[in-house]
Amino acid sequence: MVPNEALQYLGIVQLLLYFSWKWVGLITMNNEAGEHFLQVLEPMLSKRGICSAFTERCDNQLPSLKIDVLIKTFLKQVPILMTSKANAIVVYGEATTIVGLANTISAMRTVIPVMVSGDKVLIGKVWITTAQTDFTSNTYYKMLNIQPFRDGVFHGALSFTIHSKEHLGFTEFLQNRDPLEARRDGFIKHFWEQAFDCSFPKLGSPTNSRVSCTGEEDLETLPAPVFEMDMTGHSYSIYNAVYAVAHALHLIYSSGPRHRPLEDRGGLDIDPWQLHFLLHRISFNNTCGDELKFNQHGELAAGFDITNLVTFQNDSYIRVQVGSMDPQACPGKEFIINEDRIEWHEDLTQVPPLSVCNDNCHPGYSRTAKEGEKFCCYDCDPCEEGLISNKEDMDYCIACPEDQYPNEKQDQCIPKMPHFLSCKEPLGTIFTVLALLFSLITALVLGIFIKQRDTSIVKANNRSLTYLLLVSLLLCFLCSLLFIGEPNKVTCLLRQTAFGLIFSIAVSSILAKTITVVVVFMANKPGNTFRKWMGKRLSHSIVLSCSLVQISICALWLAASPPFPDLDMHSLVREVIVKCNEGSLTMFYCVLSYMGLLAIVSFTVAFLARKLPDSFNEAKFITFSMLVFCSVWLSFVPTYLSTSGKAMVAVEIFSILASSTGLLGCIFFPKCYIIIARPDLNKREKLIRRKH
Repeated sequence: MVPNEALQYLGIVQLLLYFSWKWVGLITMNNEAGEHFLQVLEPMLSKRGICSAFTERCDNQLPSLKIDVLIKTFLKQVPILMTSKANAIVVYGEATTIVGLANTISAMRTVIPVMVSGDKVLIGKVWITTAQTDFTSNTYYKMLNIQPFRDGVFHGALSFTIHSKEHLGFTEFLQNRDPLEARRDGFIKHFWEQAFDCSFPKLGSPTNSRVSCTGEEDLETLPAPVFEMDMTGHSYSIYNAVYAVAHALHLIYSSGPRHRPLEDRGGLDIDPWQLHFLLHRISFNNTCGDELKFNQHGELAAGFDITNLVTFQNDSYIRVQVGSMDPQACPGKEFIINEDRIEWHEDLTQVPPLSVCNDNCHPGYSRTAKEGEKFCCYDCDPCEEGLISNKEDMDYCIACPEDQYPNEKQDQCIPKMPHFLSCKEPLGTIFTVLALLFSLITALVLGIFIKQRDTSIVKANNRSLTYLLLVSLLLCFLCSLLFIGEPNKVTCLLRQTAFGLIFSIAVSSILAKTITVVVVFMANKPGNTFRKWMGKRLSHSIVLSCSLVQISICALWLAASPPFPDLDMHSLVREVIVKCNEGSLTMFYCVLSYMGLLAIVSFTVAFLARKLPDSFNEAKFITFSMLVFCSVWLSFVPTYLSTSGKAMVAVEIFSILASSTGLLGCIFFPKCYIIIARPDLNKREKLIRRKH
């Protein structure tokens, strides 16, 4: 007629978890039932991260309440109960267990201040008791002057009790009980004498010294530890048991004439197994409105009430229901606690109290086990660099998502900022201004050469190649702008391919200019076959053929594995590098290698032709310009490979601007100086130099 005891164990665990009590004491009876309780509960606690601070077994025999034994028990339990950080203590026992604990704690409160000459000893604990534990005392304890509620020891205790419900006629039934009229009921007279400390006169027996019982004593005057006027869980179980048997008998009686009443015995002609068969399957609503039914094991399908014990100075108490545990309830309401109705012990320093081995680890720290201690006792160590803990008591620190990083306290993750070279920051602004400035200078030089196209110095150096080279340099300066700003699909496709093609055309034009100088010198020798190579056809063929090779490499690159926008989450701690993934590094280095090959060939040819005795020879200017070009790009490769993010982009932009400026300055600055500052030298007769 009571729920399965295992349900209580689950309720204890849920109650401890609800209040986050992870360090608890266990007190049981020193018998088989107490051992079973520990064997079942302790693994459940451990599985849920709860540790037992101590385990005490109490002698359940009344002789243990003698003063000498009590003192020994007190001296043994002082270090545990008074120094333990466990403010929640689970008690599994009976009335004698509670009485022994209460008197031990009361003695502790009385003796300790005398022993240490101190102040009042705080005894505030949260006692968690099971339905087997009974707070009710009896006259035996009264005779020994033992009161389990003295000093409010168990005030605020939380108890799992058998479910009960108020019955409107129960109090009236108790008030109408008359021990003098009770027939065949020896218990009520015996109880009456003990409860009211009186005696009923007996025929033929001398009157003792106690007050005579009248039978009119009021049960309501008795304190709760002696007698409760409310229907307790035990009474409710008996009440339901009687009704269950009555319903079963009614079904048997109404099932047919075979079970006729036996007039002489005043009963039914049935076998016990028939009654048990129906009891196992019966289901009904009692007069209190509760549905009663049994599970497949013949156990009552019900739950437990959670009550709060409120004690008073007159050694009485009341039970206040503060929650329930019912697996048959609606989802989400199987375990309910009304925390606002709980009255805690006055000695507790905070409510709800803490019951942990040590303080919780704050966010930013993780738990580290102490050697030789239970897992509930631990040290708190700060998280390692790059890791966080965003909750209390985390077993280990965790890493942030790839797009986030830990804050300084390492208790939360912060989104990483995008990292790219923006035109709004100083370095990006400088590069943008320089690119536009040199583009403007190149356009001015091109304009000067177009305006002075009929002058000797312009005509002397292959005007079409000069125009092509200046346009290429103009585009080189402008293509550096593709590297500034947040990369996207279009700019990633154009960046390296446009840079490679434009520079290849520029270097091809320089190579064509250099070869033209050599051919002109060779053609001036009488009878030389190089005369047929003179003209624009040769220079145009060189530029076109050299450019077509680079165009083919870039086309293959874009077709096979084109560049695309990408994110680098790991190179920087607080930023996400927004970059262009080259797609195929092999093709990227092929573009650079081919451009470097053209530059080396141009430098070699120009170096060999720098001293040719020709009035129109600009090979020495080309030699110096290609020396600057090769120096820039040879230093670019290792620097590019050793940097990332903005720095890598800045290195490439600088290389583009520096090499383009070197070509523009070395090749065209001397000519512009003559055109603008010394126009008197811009004449055919001044440029012709005869060899002596």
